Amino acid sequence: MPEHTRPGDVLAERYRLTDLLTESKGGKFWRAFDSVLQRDVAVHIIADDDERAPLLRQAARTSATVLDRRMLRVLDIDEATGRWFVVNEWGSGTSLDILLADGGPLSPTVAAWIVAEVADTLALAHDAGVAHGRLVPENVLIDTDGAVRLIGFAVDAALHGLPAGRISTDVADLVGLLYAAMTGKWAGVSRSAVPAAPSTHGHVMRPRQVRAGIPRTLDALCDHVLNHGGDTEVSAAMLADSLRDFLGPSATAAEAWLARIEHARRGEGTVVLPPLPDPPVRESERATDATEQPPETQSEDGPATEESLATQAGMPIFHEETDEVSWLSRRAEKPAPPPALEPPPERPLFAPEPEAGQPVRRPRAAPVTQGTGGGFWPWENTGTGAGTSSGGLPAYVDEDDSGRHAAPGTSMLRLAGIIAACLLVLVAVVVAFNLGRGKTPLGTARETTSQGPATSPTSSGAPTSTLKVAKVHDFDPQGTDGGENPDEARLAVDGDMSTAWQTSRYDQQFGPAGLKRGVGLVLDLGASHVVSKVALTMVGSPTSVSVYVSPHDPANLVGLDVAGSTDVTGTKGTVTLDPSATGRYVVVWLTKLPAVPGGFRGSVAEAVVTGG
Repeated sequence: MPEHTRPGDVLAERYRLTDLLTESKGGKFWRAFDSVLQRDVAVHIIADDDERAPLLRQAARTSATVLDRRMLRVLDIDEATGRWFVVNEWGSGTSLDILLADGGPLSPTVAAWIVAEVADTLALAHDAGVAHGRLVPENVLIDTDGAVRLIGFAVDAALHGLPAGRISTDVADLVGLLYAAMTGKWAGVSRSAVPAAPSTHGHVMRPRQVRAGIPRTLDALCDHVLNHGGDTEVSAAMLADSLRDFLGPSATAAEAWLARIEHARRGEGTVVLPPLPDPPVRESERATDATEQPPETQSEDGPATEESLATQAGMPIFHEETDEVSWLSRRAEKPAPPPALEPPPERPLFAPEPEAGQPVRRPRAAPVTQGTGGGFWPWENTGTGAGTSSGGLPAYVDEDDSGRHAAPGTSMLRLAGIIAACLLVLVAVVVAFNLGRGKTPLGTARETTSQGPATSPTSSGAPTSTLKVAKVHDFDPQGTDGGENPDEARLAVDGDMSTAWQTSRYDQQFGPAGLKRGVGLVLDLGASHVVSKVALTMVGSPTSVSVYVSPHDPANLVGLDVAGSTDVTGTKGTVTLDPSATGRYVVVWLTKLPAVPGGFRGSVAEAVVTGG
């Protein structure tokens, strides 16, 4: 690309560059001014000899075939002085990533409305075979009127060197937008500047684990698509319908709310909002007689009709549990003032004066002298005051069990001795308990013998043994061909540690940002068993493994629960399963692979299943 590309340059004798917005490996995204139509435009620029130039040209032509009010349309595409450039509409507003950074996570209702708007556009584009390709919060704009606009449809992905037609990526990123709007964390596939969502064992944490108060419907939707491969069976149209059903009458109020906050960000005073929907009224709350109406809703001609009621006004309140909308209106009467503060009780500055003729401190009737085993404080307490103890106890004096005065601190020493004795008894009980269960105390070694078959009791008391694997096959539900080195699957259960089944080599690690969530093996036990453990011998480290147990040969992980998981940091590891894990098929699912030259690859040398 020519070195003189800078603010003030003019492309095609029409577009004057003003601000450089982003840059990706030589591809640049500018704000420019169209001198012919006298308006701002967005311009993507790339060198003519760049390998992404054909992708950018094709993306611009493809994006122009989709017409939707929420898209910033492609206006022009041309070549000038060794550069290809694509001109788009300019949108004025705030992108979703800045909105989250400034104000934090949004209400679930508002978040669902934003994503429903984006889903409607994606459904239209996907029907035409066109994908956005990079649906991140930076490319979702809330304009000055509170409407949602999409930036760089198909063009931004081409500028980043991403292939076209990634519809499944759009679906995962769409749910990632919902996750980010509700929690402020990004869980989509494409890269974003929004902080990544927390994860555990290769699974993104559910939204309700990150932020309280999120409806279970939206929580289950995010978990299904992001963690269980649901993006392969969920479409943008299905997501749009689900979110519209969830919103109900709250959709218009959410749009008005966004317009309100956008005008507030720009510092404008009076804001004209779209009309808000009336809050839904339950049948049990409807008045059955005109006399039950409040006085202000009555008219001289009789009961007020629905048309004669005053228009609701004020701030909308979204009720997450009932999906209803109400309004925060002004009080009809001023609240009562708070009660007056009671003055605090008077407290004397000095101790009370003693009775007439009495000393401030009186000696005891029979003071105990030092050396007789008693105390050395010879004065009685004369009440509360400076220098004396409260109540009727003598100050700084302890008594032993016989009632005699003991030296100061004796009770504390006795208490410390009792605590030490209790700790010794507790340690002895723990050691005896471990010895009774067959465990080896710390610092000792226990001899083991190998007699009879390898059996051990389960938590229910039934003996366990090594279960024979009748068949084994690879498991790759998210792959394009559904196979993951199937010819080598038998090597994971052949009893030979020198042979192993291995995955393909991947350029990216598994997870929400990778190509897949994981791959694995399905072990067929021939009949249903209670499965307690799966011992694994791996090649390479570290490897994260989750185990599922199913009564049928699974086609994917939908509907299955994790029975156990572990991180194998060496060559051997054991996955201890839930006591209720019962089934014929055991799925060994690798969610994190060891690094190898040029990428990531996992290998299973041997898998041994134990159960009853």
